[in-house]
Amino acid sequence: MHYHGYLWVGAKERFDQEALRRPPYPEPPPAGCKPELIQRYREVAAEFPIVDLPPLETAYWLVKPRSLVRGTWEEAKDAGAWLGARVAEYAPRFASEWERNFADPVGLFNSVAAKLNSGGDATLGFYLERPSYLSLAVVTCSPNSARPELTCPVERGETV
Repeated sequence: MHYHGYLWVGAKERFDQEALRRPPYPEPPPAGCKPELIQRYREVAAEFPIVDLPPLETAYWLVKPRSLVRGTWEEAKDAGAWLGARVAEYAPRFASEWERNFADPVGLFNSVAAKLNSGGDATLGFYLERPSYLSLAVVTCSPNSARPELTCPVERGETV
């Protein structure tokens, strides 16, 4: 088991494009349905695996291009440290004063490491100024407990 880190920062209105953040249904719309539904299905099926937007279900980061992987770790504590460092890095830009002032890196590190050690994924999101959004995720890989059918985007021994 190992872990991959993902980071996305962008405009809040882009983040809100939920159709591109969820995988397409396994089956296309039936023949004879509205042409616009078929066209929309095709668009989502083509875009979901390549768009850089954070998926609604964290495990689906694994189907995204490996170029989106920001780090890979063998130890949960190292992945948790990366996540904590990113929160500290972006905290001055948090839109909420409460979130900017709330800093418990030890608590965050411990809770993320515990979740990862138990086979789970960790996801955090924060509104930033202007309005932007920060999405951070660490995904357990090989296998992912929520979606074991998803393959690892990075070969063993390969660096990203």
